[in-house]
Amino acid sequence: MSLVISRACVAVLAVLLFSSACQAQLSSTFYDRTCPNALSTIRSAVRTAIARERRMAASLIRLHFHDCFVQGCDASILLVDAPSITSEQNALQNKGSARGYEVIDKAKSDVEKICPGVVSCADILAVAARDASEYVGGPSWTAKLGRRDSTTASISLASSQLPRFTASLGSLIELFGSKGLSARDMVALSGSHTIGQAQCVTFRDRIYSNASDIHAGFASTRRRRCPANFGNGDGNLAAMDLVTPNSFDNNYFKNLMQKKGLLASDQVLFSGGSTDGMVSEYSRNPSVFKSDFAAAMVKMGDIEPLTGSAGIIRKVCSLVN
Repeated sequence: MSLVISRACVAVLAVLLFSSACQAQLSSTFYDRTCPNALSTIRSAVRTAIARERRMAASLIRLHFHDCFVQGCDASILLVDAPSITSEQNALQNKGSARGYEVIDKAKSDVEKICPGVVSCADILAVAARDASEYVGGPSWTAKLGRRDSTTASISLASSQLPRFTASLGSLIELFGSKGLSARDMVALSGSHTIGQAQCVTFRDRIYSNASDIHAGFASTRRRRCPANFGNGDGNLAAMDLVTPNSFDNNYFKNLMQKKGLLASDQVLFSGGSTDGMVSEYSRNPSVFKSDFAAAMVKMGDIEPLTGSAGIIRKVCSLVN
């Protein structure tokens, strides 16, 4: 019996050590010797893009999120259709709405000029999200680096594992939990909807529902650029936050408490359920929200990274070498 227990302990220890080794390979100093100017180069590309179009900040944060939830943070979302690849960009949750690919391409091109074959597209996505948040008044955090890029993509996983705008609270908690993220992480990350815009097709049903969970005046205002008929104005955009649409603050949570969540999947966070208290806390205390958001972004960036000899360093982010 003691021998069996001993072998079991050794097996458990081996798994723990392997897991720790994988995580240990992600480090804030990963490129200090191999490409010391990588982060400043990425930041320059990101800042230029957001200065040109403020909405890009939200798009870059979302792009990193949509990458990490499918196969882990491996830049699979950047791969375009190829003979052996059906791009995740074609999934319903990405098609016509995920954007910012050209910003990542520009950052990658700039980095390749100074350090060819060194910096992964997955790491560029992570750094770009951090820099985008900081540029629009959101929190910054220490980016952990050392991810490598995938050689595959999965539209089926993108379709099943990316949140939908109609998702219920229970399904959101379960989905985030499957990625190692708590309900609090989920609420904090949802706070990124304090910036950016959504397409009419994603909130039409909500603003025409006359439901009790939406502010009547808010719904009326949103109807002006979102016709009731499907197919008419589907791509028309509306700011997620009418008050400060281009500033990363805690107005998103204040809006939810006033029944002014634009998407159904936003409003469910304050609908008499288990996350009401978190929304209320973040609406009162912006510093707690920003701190939790930063911590959740770091945690999200740890989802199943390819490290060591796994994966590759793509030369062009949209293509396998």
